[in-house]
Amino acid sequence: MTVKPAAPRVVVIVDAYSSARSLAPLFRERGYECVHVQSTPVIPAGYEKSFRASDFTANIVHTGDADATVAALAAHTPVSLLAGIESGVEVADLLSEALGLRTNGTALSPARRDKFRMMETVKEAGVPGAGQILASDLDTLLAWYQEAEGRVVLKPLQSAGSDGVHFCDDEDQVRAAFEALIGTESALELHNHAVLAQEYLVGSEYIVNTVSLDGKHHVTDIWKMHHLRANGVHDMAAGAQLMPRHGADQDALVEYNGLVLDALGVRNGPAHTELKLTPQGPRLVESAARICGADVHVPAKGAIGSSQLDWTVDAYVDPERFLERWETGYELTRHAGIVNMVSPTTGKLVGYPKMAELRGLESFHDITLNVHPGDEIHRSIDDWTYPMRVYLVHETESVVMHNILSARYMDGEGFYEVV
Repeated sequence: MTVKPAAPRVVVIVDAYSSARSLAPLFRERGYECVHVQSTPVIPAGYEKSFRASDFTANIVHTGDADATVAALAAHTPVSLLAGIESGVEVADLLSEALGLRTNGTALSPARRDKFRMMETVKEAGVPGAGQILASDLDTLLAWYQEAEGRVVLKPLQSAGSDGVHFCDDEDQVRAAFEALIGTESALELHNHAVLAQEYLVGSEYIVNTVSLDGKHHVTDIWKMHHLRANGVHDMAAGAQLMPRHGADQDALVEYNGLVLDALGVRNGPAHTELKLTPQGPRLVESAARICGADVHVPAKGAIGSSQLDWTVDAYVDPERFLERWETGYELTRHAGIVNMVSPTTGKLVGYPKMAELRGLESFHDITLNVHPGDEIHRSIDDWTYPMRVYLVHETESVVMHNILSARYMDGEGFYEVV
């Protein structure tokens, strides 16, 4: 008698690029095959190199015909489907709902992607949020700015990272930012038909990463951001420090963050939320229904023992294990920090003369090289132009802080050999 082998258990990931490239190997370790959905006919240029086709048994290109994509996926009988990066969120909502899988649904999909709708949806739910306007013409924007108080922020409606973010202190800067954004393409290759302007929130910025299962939100890691003024950018993200799960600030942020996730209909899967702790309390910068980028899971796992990616896998393929632990807070067995190195120049990179010194830091844990010798290097102005990220992990917090400052001191003209 011949025993027919059991059908493979399949997980679908939409746009498994950037940090999401690390999801498929984790699902495969649990015994699941992975199918990839490419949400656009062509992978955006900034993500093409990060896609690992060999991790997937199939790549289905979504051309806009939802019925065709659903039919192609149904043939694989998937047990779970999730988004990898920002561009995959709405497609993942659509497909998971159509296939009857665990989902956030489509009702609030636009509010999870469109940053204007996002803030309005949060405020309509009674959660405090920033003042803002969506402007497709300069006169409307300038009229709003005349009533605004102090600095404002202009950004694309739908993008990723810090692409197209402008901090403006006067009318000339507002005008220049609008003209730099309107009619252009975002980092996700979406047309900027309008510009989002928001009041500038004063206070320290934090990242709260979560994974949810049927509306139960588990906090996987909290980071306090470091910013500096460099290369003409007012608030450049210079790095971050991993925070303990509990504390007065963290508890306030987590309570507010839960209200934001509920307002946006995030009931299942990972979310990455950026918040400011203002004198009036926590306020939303923006939230994304997908894992955190910048390979933040690397130092998080080094310091905590698990990361947002591990919890994401549990939520989708081992919900019982997730539910047993979701209310427990994480413990820092070690401390962690991130340093975004900031290139001051543009040209052809010959090398990093101080790389050995950098790797010799006591808490050096890992590094992500975005620019290799022989590549073109650009002045760092956003998340897309950092030449490298340095990850630091150590048993002692003071060592991590010492090394964060040491790495920042190394950075600059002498760190890069450029022609």
